[in-house]
Amino acid sequence: MDFAAMFSSLPTAYLVMDPDLVIVEANPAYLQLLGRTRDELVGRYVFDAFPPAPDALDVDGTNPLQTSFETARDTGEPDVMPLFRYEVLDQVTGRSVPRAWSLISSPVLDDAGRTQLVLQRVEDVSEYLAERERIAEAGPSSSWARLDGLEADLFARTQELRSALASREAVTSRLAATAQVVLQLAAAESVADVTDTLAGAGLAALGADGGAIALRDDEDGVIRLTVTPSLAPGTHQHVGSIALGSRLPAAWAASTGETVVHRDQAEAEAWTPEMREAFAQSGQRSWITVPLSTGGRSLGSLVAGWETERTFSPEEVELVRAFGVQCAQALHRVRALTRERHEAQRSRALAEELQRSMLTDPLQPDHCQIAVRYLPAAAAAQVGGDWYDAFLQGDGALDLVIGDVVGHDTTAAATMGQLRSLLRGITVIGDPGPAQVLDGLDTAISRLDLATYATVGMARLERTAEETGRVTRLRWASAGHLAPVVVGADGELVDVPEPPGRLMLGVDPAHTRGDSVLELQGGATVLLYTDGLVERPGTDLDTGVAALQHLVRDLAHLPLEELCDRVLDQLVGEHPADDVALVAVRLHREDRPRPAEAGPDRLPDDVALPVGERAVGSTARAHTG
Repeated sequence: MDFAAMFSSLPTAYLVMDPDLVIVEANPAYLQLLGRTRDELVGRYVFDAFPPAPDALDVDGTNPLQTSFETARDTGEPDVMPLFRYEVLDQVTGRSVPRAWSLISSPVLDDAGRTQLVLQRVEDVSEYLAERERIAEAGPSSSWARLDGLEADLFARTQELRSALASREAVTSRLAATAQVVLQLAAAESVADVTDTLAGAGLAALGADGGAIALRDDEDGVIRLTVTPSLAPGTHQHVGSIALGSRLPAAWAASTGETVVHRDQAEAEAWTPEMREAFAQSGQRSWITVPLSTGGRSLGSLVAGWETERTFSPEEVELVRAFGVQCAQALHRVRALTRERHEAQRSRALAEELQRSMLTDPLQPDHCQIAVRYLPAAAAAQVGGDWYDAFLQGDGALDLVIGDVVGHDTTAAATMGQLRSLLRGITVIGDPGPAQVLDGLDTAISRLDLATYATVGMARLERTAEETGRVTRLRWASAGHLAPVVVGADGELVDVPEPPGRLMLGVDPAHTRGDSVLELQGGATVLLYTDGLVERPGTDLDTGVAALQHLVRDLAHLPLEELCDRVLDQLVGEHPADDVALVAVRLHREDRPRPAEAGPDRLPDDVALPVGERAVGSTARAHTG
């Protein structure tokens, strides 16, 4: 059973509209009363489905039924109409016949007090009015006894109707309240959230004075109860346990899937003497206990208690059952969510450990300082494939690599490790330039069927024999990656020309790329980075890159490690939305004493420094690799 089943079983006619008075539902009693089908009504504006007759309008031309709907919607209070007469289609004769209805318009409010739905309840009183009019038309010659009998019958029926309507109104009111609690359950993110909601607003919405949520612990063979304050005075909530095999209703309903209803203490103690202590401790005198189950699996039970002895109507029992179904679904959902979170956390930890195992501390050559940083994304699902690398060639050239595998999962992290190893292997064979290395990596992705896409940038810092001590050449190639930020020895930004053929890896293995080259003096700073450093929602990438360039220029006077920290603090903060990797290099000035961070001379004695091409001043040029 659920709320839809309960709504369908109500014998009173109900129409449900949204705040724009568009019909969203009608129960079978309403459809039978009106002689309409659900498909004819749902989705239509109510007065398109039921155009008002001209004689139903007020003297000023307004529709009193529309006024009633709008009053309930706008005030948040029920609106009771006088008897309303309407022409409906007789299903037997096929002719329109007049009917007299008693109408009530009621709002359904959300937690903020805003109207979510408008209900119309319809009671048909035509037969009573018709009989009374027939007697009145018969005049004094008619039997007064007959009239008295009708009046007595009408009074008795009216009393019955009032009692029934009061009961139904109470159930309807509780149904609206439980609907609001269900919205809270839908937002729950933990089992504690669910039990707190059920033990508080949930039981109150049912009209109960107290109760408990009982969850199965099959491992220990017990039912663990979270009890409302009314059942455990002096505490916000009380948690206890009972044996799963107990005959107490909480355990019985959880074990058998049966609903247990006790109208009074005598009935409860006849069920099991164990209930005597429950009555003494709780102060409750009648109970409804329903199972909590979903997908054929029992999760526990829901216990609702009342302080007075009472007989429950079938509608009240069904309401508690339907609410129990919603509770079970919420518990099932948050437990699944908790498992997913734990699995995501484990996967993230493994992927991050994999990344960090390969993103090692950089070497420190004699002619420059290297600093690296890696920040994983704050969201558990956002672990990705960003990486950096720095290593020396046999001729003393320094290779710097920055890369970003497309995707944010453990697969991206694993692929990152493969590409990093492949790139290193390609670089040390045959002395290829950066553009040739990237082309070789693209070929390897295709031949090894890695089925991935990645952006990679590679910079090589070279020193020629004639220029050693004065000038370092930066050779840059890109496979769809952002250009490095370069600040010269004079503290000004240096433009890095775009190299030819910047297509990202994984698109076309036959594509060829080229290098761009520029010369740098000692004291220059080079920063390679992934797009997580500069990409922000609501701004374009060029804006982020420009902000980074100006920030690095302003901070270039700081020690390199401090510069990296300041850049991350100002552009990313403590909770990055995406992975961020960066590698920064500062060339030592030869006209000053070697700084403490300078490493040993890594160039082998038997390797001659290559004689490279000279560039005039700091002019940069691009050529194919």
